[in-house]
Amino acid sequence: MKTAAVLFLAIAFQALGNVFLSLGMKAVTASGSTGIAHLVLVGLQAAGSPAIWLGTIFSITFFLLYSAALSWADLSFVLPATSFGYVLNIACGHYFLHETVHPARWAGSLVIVFGVLLVSRTGQRTTPAHEAVFEAAGGLR
Repeated sequence: MKTAAVLFLAIAFQALGNVFLSLGMKAVTASGSTGIAHLVLVGLQAAGSPAIWLGTIFSITFFLLYSAALSWADLSFVLPATSFGYVLNIACGHYFLHETVHPARWAGSLVIVFGVLLVSRTGQRTTPAHEAVFEAAGGLR
């Protein structure tokens, strides 16, 4: 249950981070110029953007929660479960960023939801934690 709760929070923080990063980057890249000088200017503008900072903080929080979930469950469970974030990101892009989302993207989202439902019906860990560490280290005991 704690893994599911942490994954739910992680997915929400990931989506929030992506929304704020997208808002911030669209604001700083409004000009159409290119080149190295433009990249430096965009980097400096991004560093001063509150939306970029919020997006970064939310993304770091996602990473910490994701790492915690990996300490409790298999990667083969956690990674597919967090792919539900793709669906949430599409919805956030549509509703908060007013992006036009093609029906094929919505259909793809439904496929992802179905996959997440299949994965969620399996066990979270197939190998005891102490054995997984030993296997990763080459089987040393």
